[in-house]
Amino acid sequence: MNAMTPAPTSQPDLLDFSFVLFGGTGDLAMRKILPALYAAHRDGMLAPGGKILAVAITALDCNGYLAWVEEHVKPRVPESTIDDAAWLGFLGRISYVRLDAAQPDSFASLAEALRNAPGRRIFYMATGPALFVPICSALGAAGLTEGASVVLEKPLGHDLESSTAINDAVGRIFSEDQIYRIDHYLGKEAVQNLFALRFGNSLFEPLWRREWVESIQITVAEELGVEGRGNFYDQTGALRDMVQNHLLQLMSIVAMEPPQSMDADAVRDEKLRVLRALKPLRGDEIRQNVVRGQYQTGSINGAGVPAYRSEAGVGMDSRTETFVALKAEVENWRWAGVPFFLRTGKRLAARVAEIVVNFRTVPHSTLGPTALRPGSNRLMIRLQPTESIRLTALAKQPGLGMTLQDVYLDLAFDQFFQHERMEAYQRLLLDVIAGRLALFVRRDEQEAAWKWVAPIIDHWAAPESAPKLYASGTWGPAASSALLARHNTCWLEEEN
Repeated sequence: MNAMTPAPTSQPDLLDFSFVLFGGTGDLAMRKILPALYAAHRDGMLAPGGKILAVAITALDCNGYLAWVEEHVKPRVPESTIDDAAWLGFLGRISYVRLDAAQPDSFASLAEALRNAPGRRIFYMATGPALFVPICSALGAAGLTEGASVVLEKPLGHDLESSTAINDAVGRIFSEDQIYRIDHYLGKEAVQNLFALRFGNSLFEPLWRREWVESIQITVAEELGVEGRGNFYDQTGALRDMVQNHLLQLMSIVAMEPPQSMDADAVRDEKLRVLRALKPLRGDEIRQNVVRGQYQTGSINGAGVPAYRSEAGVGMDSRTETFVALKAEVENWRWAGVPFFLRTGKRLAARVAEIVVNFRTVPHSTLGPTALRPGSNRLMIRLQPTESIRLTALAKQPGLGMTLQDVYLDLAFDQFFQHERMEAYQRLLLDVIAGRLALFVRRDEQEAAWKWVAPIIDHWAAPESAPKLYASGTWGPAASSALLARHNTCWLEEEN
C-alpha cells in the first residue's frame, strides 16, 4: 500500500456511469486511461455501480481482455499503489466488446452490451482522429448518444480545415456541452495551482501585468524521441503536436483575465480572449520569431541515440520539426510589449515542463549591480518531472558588507501536502464522469489556436524551408538562444 494517503476530496455523491473506451487495447488506454481509472477506483472516487466497457478490433473475449489488462496495465501502475483487493474490484468493473469501428453494422453488439448499463454513457476516443467521425456517426445511428458525453483526444485534425471538418461532423451528433476535448496538461496539479496563485492571492495580481513583468518563458522539453511512432509523428511535428494545444493552452491560462467565476464557460471565455489577442505572425515575422529544429544523432544520459531521419517510419528527407521555439505577443492592455517565449522539443537535454515569469528589476539600485541583474525576481512553476512553485528574491549574505544573493521560497507539493497527488488523467476523467467542462477545450478556443499557427504551417510548406539541425542531448538549435538574445534575455538554463 502507498504510505501517502489519497488527497481529500469534497466531491458530491458519486454518479453511476458507463465508460466506453474505444481503442481499448491501444497504447493510450494501457499507459494512461486504465491506470487513471484504477487510481480513482482505489481511492473510492468511482461510484460502486460504474462500469468500464473496452472496445477494440482485437480478437479477445472478456477473460482474454482481463488477462491483457493484467499484462499491459498492471506493470504501468506504481507497485506501491497496488492493493490486491482494489485491483480485483477494478477488474470486476471491466467488460469487453469486439467490433470494427469502421463498420457501422458492428455497433449492434455495443448497443446490446449497453442495454442495461448504469448511469450516463461516456464514449472515450482513444483512437486515431480518422476514426472519430465514423465512430460518432455509428453511435448516432445506433441511438446511443442521447444524454451521453464524448471525449476526443488530440490531435483533432491536421490543420484548421480538417479540425473544422471533424468538429462539424461530431457536432451534428453531439452538442457542444457533450463534447470533451482533452488536453492532459490542463489536469496537472501545478496548472491548477496557477488559478489558485493568481486568483486566490492579492500578492500576485497587481504584479501580473506589463508594468512589472519583463518576459515569460514556457518550456515543455522531452528527452525521448518519437518512440516507435515515426509514421504518426512525421505527419504531425512539434508545432501541431505540442504548440497548437499544450503550449497555447498554458499561455492562455498565464495571460487570461480573472474570470467572473470558475464555471466552465467563464474560464474558457477568458482563455479565448487571449488566443484571439495573439499578434499574428506573417512572412518575415515568422523567420525572425519562430525557430524550427530537427534532432540529429547525439547522447542522452550517456547512451547514443539515432537522428530523427533514421527513426522507423520517418522519411530520409523529412523536414518535419521535432523542435519549436517562438516569440508570441498578446496585444491587449495587460500584456502589450511583453514577449512570451514558447519552446518544445524532443531529444533535448532534460525532461522538464515549466513556466517562468521574469519580473522587471528595480529601476535604480543603491545595493550594487546584483539588484539590476535580470532574473533576480522570478516565479517558476514546474509541471514536470516534479510539480513545484519557486519564487526567487534577493537577500543579503550574512557577514560584513551588502552582498546580495538569490534566495528561494519553495512550495514542493509532494513535501508540503502529505498525501498522494492526483495524476492529470485521473482528474480529467473524474471531471468527465461528473460532467465538469472547465478543464476541457471548447471548439472556439481550438479554432483560434489553429488560426494562429496556420501561417507558420503554410510558411514551412515552402520547398526552400527546412528545419535547423541540433544534436540530441542539447537544448535545440543555436537559433533558439539567438531568438532570446535579440531581446536581451536567455533561456533559464543558460544563465549558469
